[in-house]
Amino acid sequence: MFRSEGRFKPFEKKVWLCSPTRHGDEELAYIQDAFDKNWITTAGANVDEVEKIAAEKVGCRFAVALGCGTAALHLCVKLAGIGRGDLVATSDVSFSATVNPVLYEGGIPVFIDTEYDTWNMDPRALEKAFSLYPGIRAVVCADLYGTPGKLDELKAVCDAHGVVLIEDAAESLGGSYKGKPTGSFGRFNAISFNGNKIITGSSGGMLLTDDREAAEKARKWSTQSREHAPWYQHEETGYNYRMSNLIAGVVRGQFPHLEEHIARKKAIYQRYREGLKDLPVQMNPYDQEASEPNFWLSCLLIEPSAMCRQVRDEKEALYRPEEGKSCPTEILETLARYNAEGRPIWKPLHSQPLYRMNGFVTREGNGRAKTNAYSDGAPLGQDGLPLDVGLDIFQRGLCLPSDIKMTAEEQDTVIEIIRSCFA
Repeated sequence: MFRSEGRFKPFEKKVWLCSPTRHGDEELAYIQDAFDKNWITTAGANVDEVEKIAAEKVGCRFAVALGCGTAALHLCVKLAGIGRGDLVATSDVSFSATVNPVLYEGGIPVFIDTEYDTWNMDPRALEKAFSLYPGIRAVVCADLYGTPGKLDELKAVCDAHGVVLIEDAAESLGGSYKGKPTGSFGRFNAISFNGNKIITGSSGGMLLTDDREAAEKARKWSTQSREHAPWYQHEETGYNYRMSNLIAGVVRGQFPHLEEHIARKKAIYQRYREGLKDLPVQMNPYDQEASEPNFWLSCLLIEPSAMCRQVRDEKEALYRPEEGKSCPTEILETLARYNAEGRPIWKPLHSQPLYRMNGFVTREGNGRAKTNAYSDGAPLGQDGLPLDVGLDIFQRGLCLPSDIKMTAEEQDTVIEIIRSCFA
């Protein structure tokens, strides 16, 4: 028996976290053109056009269309000159694709804690990292759930230490910070067209830069590093990373709808904020004066005093219901019972088994010895806040159904389901 038993009917069709939104004839027209002209390959008018559109939209001079966002990040890391043993500072609260390319090149990630204002990389922790790890050669910062971090401060730290900034804007296409589009703040940048992104080709990604030589290198690497010769001549390692002309056709048909998608995502965010305003929760934050997210995912953070007991091991979670309180596990399980999809916040990378031996830096310095549990007694910083911000957000936060095709009535029901968890 759970608290909302019998109060709601399960949704007939699943309410998704974030599924692809198609526009039918527009995408199909570009795909059909590729078929008609037999450009069913990694070249063609669609690939050329999406590179032009993406570069113009993001405000970078050059764009290289690739098979996925991870491929774009990999080539960004390679362009930054990262090799075996090189230290790279990376966002801690993000999907593993943000950091995996560092390992591809033999680099060593150093994880930088999050700050509460935007849930992104903390510039104070990044500055501390250069004292603790003076050999850092690059920084990879992600724009979490479509919200820009403090990109000017992060860039200033990188510039002061003479290292390359790579912006992982996979989730934030169409967002901006202080009037400048996300995906343009790094020397090298990446966006994604994965199936759950704000616009999608089912897969695909883009490397963006103002450096012509770097763009040409990336394009060469992405086509197996073929040299200009009458035969297959190879002088360096290459990759099969180029975007398909068919995938590019879908992306090309989606791009005109980017602003429409963002507007609908923002409406979802605002409806949640209004519908949940009297609960002990807050929405994922952003600087309303400096940034304009693309509102890719709407997320919730439960106040510490309203958290019921919740325990997580590596793969499972348990909770104990309490009157007037809830937790992410209860809300997610309740939504699932009614055929609606939510997700936990990204588990911080420094707490993943793969990376537990890597460096982790908080706003007060080395965090490894001080923060190693998800317990209520987790260490506090000098400001009285949890020292490990990322783990705190992971413990108390969740991603809500944010699908563009969710109706207002469906979202109202989702809101009532969430409210019932605090009964």
